[in-house]
Amino acid sequence: MKPPRLLIYAILLLATLTACKNKEEPYFYESNRKGAAEAPVKDVPKDILAIQQAFTNVVKTVTPSVVNISTVSKKKLVQPFFEFSPFFGDFFGGKQQPQYRRENSLGSGFIINKEGYILTNDHVVKDAESVQVKLSNEKVYNGKVVGEDAKTDLAVIKINTQETLPTAVLGDSDKLQVGQWAIAIGNPFGLDRTVTVGVVSATGRSNMGIETYEDFIQTDASINPGNSGGPLLNVNGEVIGINTAIVAAGQGIGFAIPINMAKQVVGQLIKKGNVTRGWLGVSIQPVTDEIAQSFGLKKARGALVSDIMAGGPAEKAGIKQGDVITRLAGKEIKDPRQLQLIVADIPAGQKVDVEVYREGKPLTFPVTLASTDSAAALKPNSTEPQAGWFGLMVEDIPHNMRIRGLTGVIVTGIEPDGKAAEAGLQKGDIIVSVNQKRVANLNDYGKAMKEAERKGSVALLVKRGENSIYFAIKIR
Repeated sequence: MKPPRLLIYAILLLATLTACKNKEEPYFYESNRKGAAEAPVKDVPKDILAIQQAFTNVVKTVTPSVVNISTVSKKKLVQPFFEFSPFFGDFFGGKQQPQYRRENSLGSGFIINKEGYILTNDHVVKDAESVQVKLSNEKVYNGKVVGEDAKTDLAVIKINTQETLPTAVLGDSDKLQVGQWAIAIGNPFGLDRTVTVGVVSATGRSNMGIETYEDFIQTDASINPGNSGGPLLNVNGEVIGINTAIVAAGQGIGFAIPINMAKQVVGQLIKKGNVTRGWLGVSIQPVTDEIAQSFGLKKARGALVSDIMAGGPAEKAGIKQGDVITRLAGKEIKDPRQLQLIVADIPAGQKVDVEVYREGKPLTFPVTLASTDSAAALKPNSTEPQAGWFGLMVEDIPHNMRIRGLTGVIVTGIEPDGKAAEAGLQKGDIIVSVNQKRVANLNDYGKAMKEAERKGSVALLVKRGENSIYFAIKIR
């Protein structure tokens, strides 16, 4: 007897369902491709692959020279207010000794030669009682700080080892262009040899309040605590900067010290542990558009000498207050910051030509730069200046001031809404020159001001206490 057709269909359906149940889906799909043809995306542009390979090559080549630096330092604890009271000992017995605590910190660095010298930031190793350096092969060595320069935030440490050390290659940061690739390697938050990539966002960043000498490279390659002292690289694997600081309130804003600045410092740190810089002996301020017009300059450029250090190199060479320094050692001076950096890079004792603009004429003076160490032995005629003008009430300076050698006119009143008040002039300021012409009294002042009115602008040199200040104002 044949089984019913319906029963046969039921058996076949059950078998099919059982087979489907036993055939499970894979947990994942693994690529077994041997080339781009088998990849999910088969048309990746060649230039993207080339860039990726370039980054990989840089990391493989340079990472072995990057080190992890850990330090232990002793920090003094701030005592409660009442412990500073002279009666504290009477109540608690004996004089209280200062309290200290140990602090651990992490940073980065990179090996610059096979003798074991490592370049890093000064703030990474400052006040360190012990320094440990971990290499890319996980070996750990004790490090010794051989030199520090707080003004550029650079330091050199040394490890002693018999093994052959991988070294970084220093590039030329003067050739950097905004938009070029930038690769940062370091140890952010202790994460060894982290690589981040970005671009050079800007060069020549200054007035950041981070260091005395600032000429930062700005980059959006991620830099975090622990990256300090690590290298910033170009796509050729050359070090172009030393990662130093971040803007905590923003993202993608990091700063690196240009490697060319470090080159000027490293040799001195290794040889003698500190840095001696060239010193010109002047106080300087920017040349504004108003000052440029008053002095007859075609454009606002250079550094205005607002004061001269008595006995300094500039005074000995013949440079005067009111000169505008336009070139030094063959390099054009665009602003005071550039002058400061150039002078600092020149060794003490070297003779350089300084070109100035004085009363409508370019003049050149050979100046032998002194050491910054010698600056402390000399007193300035005055300290750093500022600037100001119109709505002024002036009088001849009192007789007792003339006895002290002062000449000029004294500001006895100032209109609150006048141009002079807006520029910053104050009651009690002594005006000693108008448009670079000395004024001895009210008569001289009046003549000079009438001439300035015809010119349309005025530059006043003002004595305020111990400070000499230039004020430039447009009259109309």
